[in-house]
Amino acid sequence: MNIRAFQEPDEPQVIALWDACGLLRSWNNPHADIARKLTVQREWFLVGCHGATLIASAMAGFDGHRGWINYLAVAPSHRLQGHAAAMMQHVQALLLAAGCSKLNLQVRAGNHDAIAFYQSMGYLQEEVVSYGKRLVVDTPSEH
Repeated sequence: MNIRAFQEPDEPQVIALWDACGLLRSWNNPHADIARKLTVQREWFLVGCHGATLIASAMAGFDGHRGWINYLAVAPSHRLQGHAAAMMQHVQALLLAAGCSKLNLQVRAGNHDAIAFYQSMGYLQEEVVSYGKRLVVDTPSEH
């Protein structure tokens, strides 16, 4: 798998990947999420390709205190081949090089496969409560 920065022509394939992986939610417009990411650390919006086929994605960020990862996805047909681990290792290397000392992420409580994956990568569940407040209400998208 070749890991590279997202390019605008990748958008339809990335959104199809997120849909296939069950990452899309009615309250998030994926086009808007991509557009917002491209304004901040765009080079850390990564895709993984097998030949011409886009099979993985990850959005990373660093605010100077903590690193974050969102939209880690691997196409169902390419899972259990080390691609998610490769994406995470790539993100971790980028964050370390930027001076980041800790990477945070959030997983939906019912996503047992993702929880098991992150635990296998050495991530621990922390005793925190996650809060969120929508500042911008996205217009729903048909993808």
